[in-house]
Amino acid sequence: MPSTPFPRAPYAEDPARSLGRKLAEPESRTRTAFARDRDRIIHATSFRRLKEKTQVFVAHEGDHFRTRLTHSLEVAQIARSLAVAMGLDADLAETVALAHDLGHPPFGHAGEDELERRMERFGGFDHNVQTFRVVTKLERRYPRFEGLNLTWETLEGVIKHNGPVDGKLQKPSWRAIAEFDAEYGLRLSTWASAEAQVAALSDDIAYNNHDVDDGVQAGLFHLKELLDVPLIGPILAGVYAEFPDEDASIVRLEAVRRMIGAMVDDVMDETARRAAAAKVGSPEDVRNLGHALVAFSRPMVEDLAQLRAFLMERMYRHWRVNRTRSQARRILAEMFQLFLTEPDVLPTEWFARSQNRDEAGLARVVCDYIAGMTDRFAIEEHRKLFHIDAWT
Repeated sequence: MPSTPFPRAPYAEDPARSLGRKLAEPESRTRTAFARDRDRIIHATSFRRLKEKTQVFVAHEGDHFRTRLTHSLEVAQIARSLAVAMGLDADLAETVALAHDLGHPPFGHAGEDELERRMERFGGFDHNVQTFRVVTKLERRYPRFEGLNLTWETLEGVIKHNGPVDGKLQKPSWRAIAEFDAEYGLRLSTWASAEAQVAALSDDIAYNNHDVDDGVQAGLFHLKELLDVPLIGPILAGVYAEFPDEDASIVRLEAVRRMIGAMVDDVMDETARRAAAAKVGSPEDVRNLGHALVAFSRPMVEDLAQLRAFLMERMYRHWRVNRTRSQARRILAEMFQLFLTEPDVLPTEWFARSQNRDEAGLARVVCDYIAGMTDRFAIEEHRKLFHIDAWT
């Protein structure tokens, strides 16, 4: 017998009431506006490149570690499930989740840090802004417009999923957002939709869990070392007690699965509490609430802070990870400087984009080219540019 559908929340976004696209297009006969956005992201070149972009480990270090692509798919799955259970528009939540990492450069946080350093004199670099630039400008697939021409609600979610951003508009790196907003206002001083907030929390749920999983698999720490860490510790102890003779890999996976469930339940309970307390009755109420509607409870936030502290000490600052980060920074720094001083070694399309620009404009083209690289492509491009053996 089919399960009873979850009731629609009064503050859910309705694709039939979407504020539309910057450039008007005929509606699809087969998909809602938000589902169409999702499909455009899935077919984008920048989305495919996520398969060889990583966060902690470099793509060539192992086939079992998460990439930005597998992470985005996990975030999208959690976001869609949460949205359905909360009576929200699942297509919009999934769309924002799939798009959230499109602007990340190769080599994870090390790559982002290096591009921030290299672009400091030229307007800065911010991966959230880069994601927005990817979907509004850098993707070139359609004859009538640059970017993907996504709906207002999706664009709002891409740039505001973590909260209002009007306070960032004075940063040089946010100039692209300020210029776009002047033409097509995204109400940057308000919160985004509940669906976009679901995507943001789903990102937290996914990466906290997959970093535990990947860290154990990489041998950076042992599963039993997590027994004293809040949230995961009690869950892990329960799995060991229930399955004392089970293989360690199954224990790890079961503990991670249960931790995801605990975090999802916490988000649903806390969001329901906040919605009831503030009498949230419409999407507009969500935007004007003054704080996040979709959130973890305070005890969960405190537990996650201790888990992140453990991962910071035992994983993110591990000497093996530090060594990889160091190599990644050097690769990007050397390529950036070469392209800046000798733009004629850029591929033809990118060299053409660099013509008739001042130094800051040239640096932005170089940054866009490097930010779009996968880990593997960046390593190979660096080898071709700096190692004589590549000639043979």
